[in-house]
Amino acid sequence: MFRNILLVFENEEIFPEALVYAREFARRIDAKVTLLMIVPMSFAGRTLIGPKRNTIRNIEIRGGKILSDCLPAFIQEGIEVNSALKIGDPAQELMKFLADRPPFQSIVWGSGRDLPDRNRSGQRHWMAGVVGSLECPLLTVSKR
Repeated sequence: MFRNILLVFENEEIFPEALVYAREFARRIDAKVTLLMIVPMSFAGRTLIGPKRNTIRNIEIRGGKILSDCLPAFIQEGIEVNSALKIGDPAQELMKFLADRPPFQSIVWGSGRDLPDRNRSGQRHWMAGVVGSLECPLLTVSKR
Protein backbone atom coordinates (compact mmCIF):
# COMPACT_ATOMS: atom_id res chain seq x y z
CA MET A 1 0.00 0.00 0.00
CA PHE A 2 1.38 3.38 -0.97
CA ARG A 3 1.63 6.12 1.57
CA ASN A 4 1.11 9.77 0.79
CA ILE A 5 3.09 12.81 1.88
CA LEU A 6 1.86 16.36 1.34
CA LEU A 7 4.49 19.08 1.02
CA VAL A 8 2.94 22.52 1.55
CA PHE A 9 4.45 25.78 0.32
CA GLU A 10 2.94 29.25 0.39
CA ASN A 11 3.33 32.60 -1.33
CA GLU A 12 5.11 31.15 -4.38
CA GLU A 13 8.18 30.44 -2.25
CA ILE A 14 10.00 27.10 -2.33
CA PHE A 15 12.38 26.13 0.46
CA PRO A 16 14.88 23.76 -1.24
CA GLU A 17 15.69 21.90 1.97
CA ALA A 18 12.03 20.94 2.29
CA LEU A 19 12.17 19.35 -1.17
CA VAL A 20 15.23 17.32 -0.16
CA TYR A 21 13.58 16.31 3.11
CA ALA A 22 10.37 15.22 1.35
CA ARG A 23 12.31 13.14 -1.20
CA GLU A 24 14.34 11.38 1.50
CA PHE A 25 11.24 10.82 3.64
CA ALA A 26 9.29 9.45 0.65
CA ARG A 27 12.09 7.00 -0.18
CA ARG A 28 12.24 5.78 3.44
CA ILE A 29 8.52 5.05 3.73
CA ASP A 30 7.80 4.24 0.06
CA ALA A 31 5.45 7.17 -0.38
CA LYS A 32 3.98 9.30 -3.13
CA VAL A 33 4.49 13.04 -2.75
CA THR A 34 2.07 15.83 -3.51
CA LEU A 35 3.41 19.37 -3.71
CA LEU A 36 0.81 21.98 -2.78
CA MET A 37 1.41 25.68 -3.33
CA ILE A 38 -1.07 27.92 -1.53
CA VAL A 39 -1.24 31.57 -2.54
CA PRO A 40 -3.34 33.81 -0.30
CA MET A 41 -5.93 35.97 -2.00
CA SER A 42 -8.96 37.58 -0.50
CA PHE A 43 -12.32 37.17 -2.18
CA ALA A 44 -14.13 39.32 0.37
CA GLY A 45 -17.86 39.46 -0.05
CA ARG A 46 -17.70 36.79 -2.76
CA THR A 47 -18.04 39.47 -5.41
CA LEU A 48 -17.31 38.97 -9.08
CA ILE A 49 -13.96 37.41 -9.86
CA GLY A 50 -13.50 39.52 -13.01
CA PRO A 51 -11.19 42.19 -11.57
CA LYS A 52 -8.83 39.50 -10.22
CA ARG A 53 -8.87 37.28 -13.30
CA ASN A 54 -5.58 38.61 -14.70
CA THR A 55 -3.85 38.38 -11.31
CA ILE A 56 -5.04 34.80 -10.89
CA ARG A 57 -3.85 33.86 -14.36
CA ASN A 58 -0.40 35.32 -13.62
CA ILE A 59 -0.20 33.43 -10.30
CA GLU A 60 -1.18 30.21 -12.09
CA ILE A 61 1.58 30.72 -14.67
CA ARG A 62 4.27 31.56 -12.12
CA GLY A 63 3.15 28.95 -9.59
CA GLY A 64 2.85 26.26 -12.24
CA LYS A 65 6.39 26.94 -13.40
CA ILE A 66 7.75 26.91 -9.84
CA LEU A 67 6.04 23.60 -9.08
CA SER A 68 6.97 21.97 -12.39
CA ASP A 69 10.62 22.86 -11.78
CA CYS A 70 10.47 20.83 -8.54
CA LEU A 71 9.11 17.62 -10.07
CA PRO A 72 12.12 16.22 -11.99
CA ALA A 73 14.20 15.56 -8.87
CA PHE A 74 11.42 13.32 -7.50
CA ILE A 75 10.87 11.58 -10.83
CA GLN A 76 14.59 10.88 -11.27
CA GLU A 77 14.57 9.09 -7.92
CA GLY A 78 11.53 7.00 -8.89
CA ILE A 79 9.16 8.80 -6.53
CA GLU A 80 5.63 9.32 -7.77
CA VAL A 81 4.87 13.02 -7.52
CA ASN A 82 2.13 15.45 -8.44
CA SER A 83 1.41 19.05 -7.69
CA ALA A 84 -1.42 21.48 -7.15
CA LEU A 85 -1.87 25.21 -6.82
CA LYS A 86 -4.63 26.75 -4.71
CA ILE A 87 -5.50 30.43 -4.48
CA GLY A 88 -7.68 31.91 -1.75
CA ASP A 89 -7.88 31.75 2.02
CA PRO A 90 -4.93 29.46 2.90
CA ALA A 91 -6.59 27.63 5.80
CA GLN A 92 -9.79 26.99 3.83
CA GLU A 93 -7.88 25.94 0.71
CA LEU A 94 -5.77 23.46 2.68
CA MET A 95 -8.77 21.92 4.41
CA LYS A 96 -10.73 21.65 1.13
CA PHE A 97 -7.68 20.07 -0.54
CA LEU A 98 -7.34 17.50 2.24
CA ALA A 99 -11.06 16.69 2.13
CA ASP A 100 -10.91 15.92 -1.61
CA ARG A 101 -8.01 13.45 -1.44
CA PRO A 102 -7.11 10.11 0.10
CA PRO A 103 -5.54 10.57 3.53
CA PHE A 104 -1.95 11.70 3.87
CA GLN A 105 0.30 9.96 6.37
CA SER A 106 2.24 13.17 6.93
CA ILE A 107 2.22 16.83 5.97
CA VAL A 108 5.51 18.65 5.59
CA TRP A 109 5.45 22.42 6.12
CA GLY A 110 7.94 23.63 3.52
CA SER A 111 8.34 27.25 4.51
CA GLY A 112 11.84 27.13 5.96
CA ARG A 113 10.51 28.39 9.28
CA ASP A 114 9.32 26.67 12.40
CA LEU A 115 5.58 26.40 12.63
CA PRO A 116 4.62 30.01 13.09
CA ASP A 117 2.31 31.08 15.85
CA ARG A 118 2.06 34.59 14.47
CA ASN A 119 2.70 36.00 11.01
CA ARG A 120 4.92 38.98 10.25
CA SER A 121 2.18 41.47 11.09
CA GLY A 122 1.53 39.90 14.50
CA GLN A 123 -1.67 38.11 13.52
CA ARG A 124 -2.09 34.41 14.14
CA HIS A 125 -0.64 32.50 11.19
CA TRP A 126 -3.19 30.43 9.27
CA MET A 127 -1.21 27.18 9.68
CA ALA A 128 -1.24 27.56 13.47
CA GLY A 129 -5.03 27.74 13.22
CA VAL A 130 -5.46 24.49 11.30
CA VAL A 131 -2.78 22.30 12.85
CA GLY A 132 -5.20 21.04 15.51
CA SER A 133 -7.66 19.91 12.81
CA LEU A 134 -5.17 17.79 10.86
CA GLU A 135 -5.59 14.03 10.94
CA CYS A 136 -1.88 13.36 10.47
CA PRO A 137 1.39 14.74 11.81
CA LEU A 138 2.70 18.09 10.60
CA LEU A 139 6.47 18.18 10.18
CA THR A 140 8.42 21.40 9.75
CA VAL A 141 11.68 21.87 7.89
CA SER A 142 13.39 24.98 9.15
CA LYS A 143 16.68 26.70 8.46
CA ARG A 144 18.03 25.67 11.85
